[in-house]
Amino acid sequence: QVQLVESGGGLVQPGGSLRLSCLASRMTFNIYTMGWYRQSPGKQRELVATITSDGRTNYADSVNGRFAISRDNPKNTVYLQMNSLKPEDTAVYYCNAALTILPDKYDYWGQGTQVTVSS
Repeated sequence: QVQLVESGGGLVQPGGSLRLSCLASRMTFNIYTMGWYRQSPGKQRELVATITSDGRTNYADSVNGRFAISRDNPKNTVYLQMNSLKPEDTAVYYCNAALTILPDKYDYWGQGTQVTVSS
């Protein structure tokens, strides 16, 4: 069974930085699109950033220029470098692995890691 384990969350002051990691196992990591999503209380889960198997990236407007997603295929790990953090970035951050091989779709989630931006 595919497993995604996030780490690196915590409490940080506004303007600070954090780097999240997501270690994947029991999957062919390099063929999946990997992503980070977040959910704050009372809100729907939203896309933060994705990176395709060939390294193309996509960001939500709210984080573009502040966050950077990257992947290390030999280590089965995807990262999210978060800089210039704002209180509105406070949320549970989830790692996602997605793959479409028609007609099948594969979609896996980690359990999430809390990021709190507060002074």
